[in-house]
Amino acid sequence: MKKSQIIGVVIVLAVVLVSARVLNNKQTTTEADMPIVNAPTQTIAAAKTAAPIAKRIDAKIESEHGTRADPYHWLRDDKRENPEMLAYLSAENDYKKAYFERLSGRVADLTKELRGRIKEDESTVPTLDNGYWYYTRYEQGQQYPIMARRKGTMQDSEQILLDGNALAGDSAYFSIGNMQVSPDGNTLAYAVDYVGRRQYSIKFKNLQTNAEIAGVIEQVSGDMVWAADNQTLFYTNEDEETLLPYQLFRHTLGADPKSATLVYQEKDNTFYLSISSTKSERYLVMSMNSTLTSEHRILRADDPSGEFKMFRTRERDVAYSIDHMDGQFYILSNIAALNPATQKSEKSDNFQILTVQDSADPGADPGNAKQWQTLVPHDAAVFIEEFELFNGKMAIALRSDGLAKIRVLDLAKQKSELIKADDPSYVMNILGTPDLASGALRYRYDSLSAPGQVFELDLLSGKRVQLKQDAILGEFDASLYESQYLHATAKDGTQIPISVVYKKTTALDGTAPLYVYAYGSYGASMDPYFNSNRLSLLDRGFVYAIAHIRGGQEMGRKWYEDGKLLKKINTFTDFIDVTDHLVAQKFGAKDRVFAMGGSAGGLLMGAIVNMAPEKYKGIVAHVPFVDVVSTMLDESIPLTTGEFDEWGNPKTKVYYDYMLSYSPYDQVSAQSYPAMLVTTGLHDSQVQYWEPAKWVAKLRHMKTDSNPLLFKVNMEAGHGGRSGRFDRLSETAEEFAFVLDLAGR
Repeated sequence: MKKSQIIGVVIVLAVVLVSARVLNNKQTTTEADMPIVNAPTQTIAAAKTAAPIAKRIDAKIESEHGTRADPYHWLRDDKRENPEMLAYLSAENDYKKAYFERLSGRVADLTKELRGRIKEDESTVPTLDNGYWYYTRYEQGQQYPIMARRKGTMQDSEQILLDGNALAGDSAYFSIGNMQVSPDGNTLAYAVDYVGRRQYSIKFKNLQTNAEIAGVIEQVSGDMVWAADNQTLFYTNEDEETLLPYQLFRHTLGADPKSATLVYQEKDNTFYLSISSTKSERYLVMSMNSTLTSEHRILRADDPSGEFKMFRTRERDVAYSIDHMDGQFYILSNIAALNPATQKSEKSDNFQILTVQDSADPGADPGNAKQWQTLVPHDAAVFIEEFELFNGKMAIALRSDGLAKIRVLDLAKQKSELIKADDPSYVMNILGTPDLASGALRYRYDSLSAPGQVFELDLLSGKRVQLKQDAILGEFDASLYESQYLHATAKDGTQIPISVVYKKTTALDGTAPLYVYAYGSYGASMDPYFNSNRLSLLDRGFVYAIAHIRGGQEMGRKWYEDGKLLKKINTFTDFIDVTDHLVAQKFGAKDRVFAMGGSAGGLLMGAIVNMAPEKYKGIVAHVPFVDVVSTMLDESIPLTTGEFDEWGNPKTKVYYDYMLSYSPYDQVSAQSYPAMLVTTGLHDSQVQYWEPAKWVAKLRHMKTDSNPLLFKVNMEAGHGGRSGRFDRLSETAEEFAFVLDLAGR
């Protein structure tokens, strides 16, 4: 779909100097106090009786601000070939498998239950683009999607573009990434990954003959866009070691990929390079984005051999994204138009929308902020996330009061109206419509207690039509469930939003098991989407809660600022405060509270079990980012350099000390920990497998309890786990079986 790329950015960084501190005051014995034991490999317990014990080898992580002992550093192998490391991971898998033998029947039943709610021959609502209706569908019993289209109307014959099931074959992992149809509709470029490391191969298909076209582009990011000549494809390439997208290439259809022309190479390794097109299809946009700053360069789509021209050069803390329609650029930015009195562009955390004339017009200079005109001004209570253009109209995705909403703006009349919602806790998302001439806005509406719906709103008449409601098979009845939108008071007085859902028959008297989920990083908002899998917990008396903690953007840009860098600990204390509030208000039993998070949310899990282990019965940490200091010190690891503005650069002492104070791996202590299920993928490119592997090994060595600690390593997947839709259900079933067993349900 052709829509503007909306980026995440951050404005002025206020650095608060803090000294290192230990978050858990109960810590008495540290890893450094305990002797190094060079246990031989064969002492790793195979089996079924004792947990695997990883050997410990004396190793040091050096930095100018201190040296840290890391006896499990040997578990890191960038090539993933070390036999001893693989043997240890295999032993962990065997131990986890042995634990689940007792629960195998329950896992099987839950898998069947989860699958039984799915309409297996599901399909998306078709989208019109250049005369074709595009959609994705699944077939009964099949794991992977089928991408298809019909020309003219949905009654015309179907053309299958890609059959994911045929492409996957018997591969242990398979994923279709980006796919782009040429403007004339005759050629398909698509990206596939057979490893799970998000390194794609771009392939081409003649849609007139359905034959593959020679010239596979190997080991790239998968980001790509066609020029207007239908022969030129621009794509981005990754650094082989860091996987950072940093090069833009121009490829001619049918040519040897080795002959592709390097168009641009980004030299700053804190920026990510991407390529897109404007909705008008008139311009291609090359974007360089970091956490704080963005820069875009534009090229006429009908001039593929031309030079990308600067829109507005990068400036620290200045973020913007662009789209184009009817001779104007529309800009979403955290700087406003020039103030006539001060002749300066003023900052705004919550972003605003501006316009400027196309550079093709005489005297127009789009990158000159003096020519920018304010269309939608900044509002301290409203965070603007993105917009979608239509002829004469604009749909604006925004957040206020912690909820995701949509406002429709009439560009001529300068009047807008908020789309109404029916639930106390909900989320609305704009669904991209490639055709500018479309007079209808499509959006998705979700709540925690009812399946998602797709609506189409006629932008002229205001008439709304439901195009689809997600089908939940079985005996599901939405009226049996209830959701609430609550607030907990953090220790500093901040009100933390919470979305809660439960079955109406569940007694809110402090006896129910409670499952709390959160993320809290990168400005990512965890919205109250419906999830049919969750019913398996709700129907067994669980209360499910989403903690909208700082570090996300639910309450605007400042909410993000207050949960990153030298304020990161707010994320962790917010989660603990939400837990305490829910227990105090009798949404859950004090001795049956469970928590779950993944990736940076796994960091959250690691932090809370060091800080307040007694508050949780069980923890599920998926692909957890837990070795913060070591990873951020190593610029060869994927994602590291691009995230200095998120976590801080530990080469600066204040950041080194601060992240060391909460790094879950570094803060493991000799204390009791909750029951824990930890997962990873051997080929994970986002959080390297050795982070959770080292964490689990250290926990086994240090913890003083007998609670289960299970480590599942998917040897054939990456950050997202298994790739087939039914395979993923079995992983969810294991997670639920683990928690239900601990809860006595």
